[in-house]
Amino acid sequence: MNAISDLEIIKNGFDFSYLLGILQSVIPSLICITLHELSHGLVAYRLGDDTAKRAGRLTLNPLKHLDPIGLLMMVTVHFGYAKPVPVNMNKFKNPKRDMAITALAGPVSNVVITLVFLLLYGLLYLPLQGSAVGEYLLDMLDLTAYISIGYAIFNILPIPPLDGSKVLFSVLDEESYRKLMRYERYGGLILMALVWSGVLGTPLSTAIRWVYMHLFPLAQGACNLVFKLFYT
Repeated sequence: MNAISDLEIIKNGFDFSYLLGILQSVIPSLICITLHELSHGLVAYRLGDDTAKRAGRLTLNPLKHLDPIGLLMMVTVHFGYAKPVPVNMNKFKNPKRDMAITALAGPVSNVVITLVFLLLYGLLYLPLQGSAVGEYLLDMLDLTAYISIGYAIFNILPIPPLDGSKVLFSVLDEESYRKLMRYERYGGLILMALVWSGVLGTPLSTAIRWVYMHLFPLAQGACNLVFKLFYT
């Protein structure tokens, strides 16, 4: 009986809203990370490099793609990075060009995710609003769209190990390219310092909000369509 009473105290004292809040940030982040990295691997595979496939990275399992620091950044500041998909550019027919295409695949996939989730948000807004569960789901759709566009913008920055650096380095000569790529391992620490110091975080957040607000009319248009079809 005492054990049951203790369990009731624990249950009644636990703040489930806190857990739901964490899930609301973590789940969208995992969606954005997983599809981003999967896109890199799939494009590389189509261009002739099977390294990601052999490493088990052509998967929807988010645990295969996580970088702890990058995920923490995504949950807290809504932009971050994942564990880079292994790519052997020597397997490409046109190494530097194909490397740039592979790198761009990730940010492009995040733009597509943003558009899809904004469309879903608009289509489901009227049916789901008004209930606690519905509002929670709407917030998650909205946050997924926002995090995804943030992830796209963040990753096009020309700082290793981000995708933008691989695009930029692809226009360099072979020797310079390989020298710069050696410093990729230090990029995560540099990025974290720049973000948390505010040097990068503040202007990046401003840019993300600006882009997101210019994409949000897609959701509004979808909502208006649902209203005309089913509520008039």
